Amino acid sequence: MSNPQASEPHRPASWHPAHLLATWFGAGLSPVAPGTVGSLVALPIAYLLSYYVGIVGLAVAIVVVFLIGIWAAQRYSQRTASHDAGPIVIDEVVGQWLALLLVPADMVLYAVGFALFRLADIIKPWPISVVDQRVKGGIGVMLDDVLAGALAAIILWNIWMWTSI
Repeated sequence: MSNPQASEPHRPASWHPAHLLATWFGAGLSPVAPGTVGSLVALPIAYLLSYYVGIVGLAVAIVVVFLIGIWAAQRYSQRTASHDAGPIVIDEVVGQWLALLLVPADMVLYAVGFALFRLADIIKPWPISVVDQRVKGGIGVMLDDVLAGALAAIILWNIWMWTSI
C-alpha cells in the first residue's frame, strides 16, 4: 500500500537550494507583486556587476543564473505541481539583468529598463506569449522572461543611443 501523502505536491522546504534560488532568496515570497519585487532586487546586483566587472561579467552572470534557474524552477514546479508559480522569481532576475546588459550602470537608465522589462513581462507580446503558453518546465519558466528582457534591452539601448547624442 502506497503512502498517499508521498505523491501530493507541497511547498519545497525553505532551506532547499531549489527553493532559495527559485524565490531568489525569499524575494518571491512577497505577498504583493512578487515578480516586481524580484525585478527590484535584481537592480542593485546588476548595477554592481556592471560597474565593477562590466558587460562581460554581467553577461556571464546572466548565463550562469539562467542555467541554474532552469534547474531551480523545474524542481520548484515539480514539488508544488505548478507551472511558473508566483514565488519563482529567478526568471525575473535573469530577464531584468538582460534588459540592462547593453547600457551603462546609470540610475535613470536602470529605472527605464526596469519599467520596460516589467511591461514586456506583464503584457507578453508575441512571441513571448507563445513561449509562455507552449514551452513547459524550467526552460519555459525562464525563457519567456529572457525574451522579455531581450525586448526591453533593445528598446532601452535605442533610448540610450538617441538621448546620449
